[in-house]
Amino acid sequence: MGITLIGFLIAIVLGLFLAIGRRSRRLWLSWPATGLIEFIRSTPLLIQVYFLYYVLPNYGVSMSAMQVGILGIGLHYACYIAEVYRGGLDAVPRAQWEAVTALNIAPFSAYRNIILPQALRPILPPLGNYLVAMLKDTPVLSAITVVEIMQQAKNIGSENFRYLEPITMVGLFFLALSIALAYLVRRLEVRLEAH
Repeated sequence: MGITLIGFLIAIVLGLFLAIGRRSRRLWLSWPATGLIEFIRSTPLLIQVYFLYYVLPNYGVSMSAMQVGILGIGLHYACYIAEVYRGGLDAVPRAQWEAVTALNIAPFSAYRNIILPQALRPILPPLGNYLVAMLKDTPVLSAITVVEIMQQAKNIGSENFRYLEPITMVGLFFLALSIALAYLVRRLEVRLEAH
């Protein structure tokens, strides 16, 4: 669960910067952001994690399996979340953007105080979906020796050659956690709709 939460924090922050970069009129900013987003979204998470874990050390960048797992899943989902942010930003009425420009409000203040609060409401459901999806993708990280709950279940099963019970428990755990997260996201949506 820790991998998921830290990875999600990375994804929502990096995703916002990627979305803003992709929307930029400056080509030197929008092209690399678009290229990274499209590349990451077009390749499987497992390949990305393998690349970070096995290829980067050849170039002097070495990280622990846990660090690679957090960075890999965070970067992967940041690119998906960037598209969610882009959709939310596109949903902000054009008049708001024009008002920000006409009033000469600094970009940081404009995003923080005017644009992002309006973009938050429509992007909340997809963000919740990606949080649940990220939680369910963490077992992929066992491929690079990250010992998470699925790997623990396999280890327990290998001790007595009974895999049914531990893997069923992991499945039930993921189900319960997914339902709880979906419920919390829905409550947050309802709360935001009331305001």
